[in-house]
Amino acid sequence: MIPRRYLSPVLFLSVVVIATSGLVYELLAGTVASYVLGDSVTQFSLIIGVYLFAMGVGSYLSRFIERRLLLRFIEVELAVALVGGTSAPILFAVYTASGAFQVALYSIVGLVGTLVGLEIPLLIRLLKFQLDLKDLVARVLSLDYVGALLASLLFPLVLLPRLGLHRTSLLFGLLNALVALLATFLMPTEHKVRWRLRAQCVVIALALGLGLVFIEKGVQHAESVYFGAPIIYHEQSPYQRIVITQSPRTTRLFLNGKLQFSSDDEHRYHEVMVHPAVAALGRDPRQVLVLGGGDGLAVRELFRYESVERVVVVDLDGAMTKLFRTVPVAVSLNGNSLNDPRVTIINEDAYGYLERAEQAFDLILADFPDPSNYALGKLYTLSFYQRLRERLGMRGVAVVQATSPYYARRSFWSIATTVEAAGFHVIPMHIYVPSFGEWGFVMCGGEGLDQPTTLRTAAAQLKYLTPEALPDLFRFPRDMTRLPAPINRLNDQPLVPLYTAEWADWTP
Repeated sequence: MIPRRYLSPVLFLSVVVIATSGLVYELLAGTVASYVLGDSVTQFSLIIGVYLFAMGVGSYLSRFIERRLLLRFIEVELAVALVGGTSAPILFAVYTASGAFQVALYSIVGLVGTLVGLEIPLLIRLLKFQLDLKDLVARVLSLDYVGALLASLLFPLVLLPRLGLHRTSLLFGLLNALVALLATFLMPTEHKVRWRLRAQCVVIALALGLGLVFIEKGVQHAESVYFGAPIIYHEQSPYQRIVITQSPRTTRLFLNGKLQFSSDDEHRYHEVMVHPAVAALGRDPRQVLVLGGGDGLAVRELFRYESVERVVVVDLDGAMTKLFRTVPVAVSLNGNSLNDPRVTIINEDAYGYLERAEQAFDLILADFPDPSNYALGKLYTLSFYQRLRERLGMRGVAVVQATSPYYARRSFWSIATTVEAAGFHVIPMHIYVPSFGEWGFVMCGGEGLDQPTTLRTAAAQLKYLTPEALPDLFRFPRDMTRLPAPINRLNDQPLVPLYTAEWADWTP
């Protein structure tokens, strides 16, 4: 047993660990939810609300614990270690195996919040004989806030990019178990109870430690089953989880579990994004800006034109552009386009880049993921397209990836309406991509922009597009024709909830 004079330091240390781990578990749940469900603002808002409410419930329940406070604190800490430490792996397993993800999500958030809400009142009552009440409350709360700050800094800057979701979860579960083990040395001489608790702490700590060592293999196996093909590359960047799978037929890229392209049909998407716009430009493109498109597939299509002198690729995630510049399977897909000396890669937010950029471009391609959350939604706003227009040279042409005009019909036309409101003349396009279904783009430019009738590159170089197929890109059948749709402004971004609601109708 540790001498009683060490009670305060050990319990104050526990406050820091509790505060840090509690917020880390909250951030983990919010991150997993935003990956799976999209709309990160909604997911984090709901999770914060449920977590804080559950903490209040736990604080209230602590009043019914009257005896053996240190024993109860250790038991609660072990429960936090188990539930919080396994939260990310459990949520991932539920998502890949069943449709009960939201039930599991809010159950875990509520349980962890309740347990953390129990801990702080128990600690204050354990320490009340060591300090005056005002000093005690001041120290506990100040350490609690320090732990919260520590978690908020460590999670995005160190934990998520270095350890990933699962190992971060297990690591903090292990820390909770070690705090519980340390607290057993403060217990009075109840040998049987003390040794039973120590054994529980050691078993839980060992289980979480083994999880830290082997979790990546387990996750990779589960992802391979979920994605339906062996994983040949995976990485957790500060912004997203990047996975490449490969089967005998196709290579696929997934970001946060969502398919981005399949090698057997991505040529349809990228040929339609690039070549009709070059034809509409009516002259040889020289200066080109690609916003998003860190995979280099659109750049590959651009280099079919010998006139291209410079391509600026602006992609937020440096891990993506590095992957498609260095990993052989990725480089083979884009024809080594990102290593071409004509390419300049800038890893920053496209919105910020357009605000400070001064160069004018002949052609601009906005190839962003769909507007499933507000961070992405800002790249589909009126203010963004106004900035994009300022960077477009005289008689320049831009193309915007605009989701599916069939599955998300009003979202597609909201993007077109927003581009129009920025002062562009728009020409909507669509193409059938087997991996995704009907997909849409908005070509835009000045009043002189006309629908192209031929291609400026030899059709023999392309896998899909021909001059004869061009007219079909601009014909919209009745179930995809224009609908009234809102302008997507930065202030409220109606496109994000509209997009989420429309795609939810097609999600099993």
